[in-house]
Parts: sequence; structure tokens; C-alpha cells
Amino acid sequence: MNEILKRALSGLFYMLIMWFGTSFSELSFHILFIVLGIASIYEMWKLRKGKPKAFAFLYLLIPFILIHFFGMIKSDNSNSVFDPSLALLMFILTWTFDTFAYLFGIQFGKTKIMPSVSPKKSWEGFAGGFVFTAIASFITTRYYLEIDNSIALGMSLLLPFTATLGDFTESYFKRKAGVKDSGKFIPGHGGILDRMDAFMVTIPVLYIYLNII
Repeated sequence: MNEILKRALSGLFYMLIMWFGTSFSELSFHILFIVLGIASIYEMWKLRKGKPKAFAFLYLLIPFILIHFFGMIKSDNSNSVFDPSLALLMFILTWTFDTFAYLFGIQFGKTKIMPSVSPKKSWEGFAGGFVFTAIASFITTRYYLEIDNSIALGMSLLLPFTATLGDFTESYFKRKAGVKDSGKFIPGHGGILDRMDAFMVTIPVLYIYLNII
């Protein structure tokens, strides 16, 4: 119970920092992701010490560069220069997917997706996370964020796949390094990279989706 409480409180604190940094101002948005990017690269450098690093660093650099352009993508017809709405929706959907995939995986998970890389990930957990991600998208755009429903729906359908792929990629690097977590910065969760892994594939894919498709 103490471990669950520690995990819940530190996770809540992390989410509050992410939310505040993203929505407070354009400056705080950029500072937040510069700091997170540097911390993630440092943790990856430790994971890949003595090993090839090119792919590992691209896995981090591309999304941490692209995220700085998310605030320029308009979620509505407003004239504001900076709009964090789409980034905030991405956070909400990712956290929802992670939470319910974890809960459904613990309760019902029997069919493992890729046990050699991440033994706890199951198709049952993925399905539960997928359903609640779509629900979270509907509730968020209806009552909180002014984002076109079709855009939000597309994000909610893509995100479970990209979040899972990002998680598997980081799990692969940790397996190769022989460690459980990328660091110990967040009690009960591990390092910064352990909390950002789901975004590493999500950010580039959603950036393409929002700007091109």
C-alpha cells in the first residue's frame, strides 16, 4: 500500500508540473521540454554507455524538437499565437491510456504482446486502455478543451499504438542495459525517460497527422 501511495502521489505531482508548464505560458512550455529533453538524453546516454547511440538519440531528439512546434498548431479558429490545447489533449490521452492499460493488464492480462521486451504488457490491457482513451477524448473535448471532434478522435485512435511502441522501444534499451528503470528521479516510477517514453513515437506521428493529414 505504501508503494502504491508513493507511486500515486509522485505521479500526480509529475502530472501537475507537466500541466502547469505546458499551459502557463509559451516560455514555460519551451523551458519544460528543454529540461525534460536534457534529462531524458542523459538517462539514455547512461543506458547506452559503451553501446551505439545514434538510433537511441534520434528516438529522443526528433520528438523533443517537434514538441516545441505543437503550440503553433491551432486547435480552433482563434488568433492566439500560442495554443497548448493539442499538447494538453495528448497528455490527457496518454495518461489515460497508460493508467487503464496498467489496470486492465493487472486484472485481466493473459495474452502478452511482446514478453521478451516488456513482459507485463498484454492485449487485454491494451484493449482497456484503447477504450478509455476514446472516452477521455470525448469528455475532454466536450467539457474542457475546444478541439474539433474529428481531430481529437483521430488522436485517440492513433495514440494507443504510438504510446505502446514508444514504451516497447525504451523497454528494449533498458533490457539491453540490464536495468528495470532509466533512473530514480520519480519515486515509484523510475526516471524521466520512464514517464516520457510513451510520447517519443506519439509526438512525431501526431505532428504529421495534425499538419499533413
